[in-house]
Amino acid sequence: MAKDVLCEVNNCKYWESGNKCSAKSIYVVSHTGKKAKEQEETDCKTFEPMA
Repeated sequence: MAKDVLCEVNNCKYWESGNKCSAKSIYVVSHTGKKAKEQEETDCKTFEPMA
């Protein structure tokens, strides 16, 4: 697993200073089925807005 996961979405509850992600696991999905050709076809489902 990646040692450092970076995230620029600073309104996510897992966002930490330095654009670090503090989630214990990351879930990424594709809009086009099992394979994506471009990053725009994917989303991070781990995102949760800050309370």
